[in-house]
Amino acid sequence: MKTNTGRGVRSEAGHRTPVITITITAVFTALVFLSTFLFQVPIPATQGYFNLGDIMIFISALTFGPTIGGFSGGIGSSLSDALSGFGTFAPFTLVIKGLEGYIAGIISSRSMKMGTQLLAWAAGSTIMVVGYFLAESFFISLLFGASQYTGVVAASGEVPFNILQVAGGGIVGIPVSLGIKYYVRSTAFSSRMLGPIRGPAPPQKSGTD
Repeated sequence: MKTNTGRGVRSEAGHRTPVITITITAVFTALVFLSTFLFQVPIPATQGYFNLGDIMIFISALTFGPTIGGFSGGIGSSLSDALSGFGTFAPFTLVIKGLEGYIAGIISSRSMKMGTQLLAWAAGSTIMVVGYFLAESFFISLLFGASQYTGVVAASGEVPFNILQVAGGGIVGIPVSLGIKYYVRSTAFSSRMLGPIRGPAPPQKSGTD
């Protein structure tokens, strides 16, 4: 059902069915895993790696909301850690990447406006960069019996790579997500795929040809 909530604004009521939710979640969990697992550049300073997983996390979160974004981000990324020989980072990844997708999804679901999407991307990116910096600072000093200062220095070496990852996630993820949402909204299955959304009202036809 579509209702007008104000001048130039449209609200689409409806909900995503459980079957569709499970299907989309499974697909994006696999896509996050593959984009993280198959495209890795090791970072010796922290024993971590640069990857393309954030692109898929942002696409899933910005398009389909917090549940799918959070689950696919956390499970897909942590599974990649576990199978890539970085199992010690998997618990941190589960929480950090899960929150990245969840928070980005919550914010983006409020509006399709570009400003809202950028805010969602910025919030998710901050969680990812700060989360890994704090986790690695603590973990490295604990693992190697070094001082906290040593852990901070080592973790700082990964910050530029993490910023690059989330920047790529935004550059690719935001336009892809908006494209998917605009396309799906033109179909009869909009609310079943995307859930309730708000956005600009479609052009109204005039009374005469």
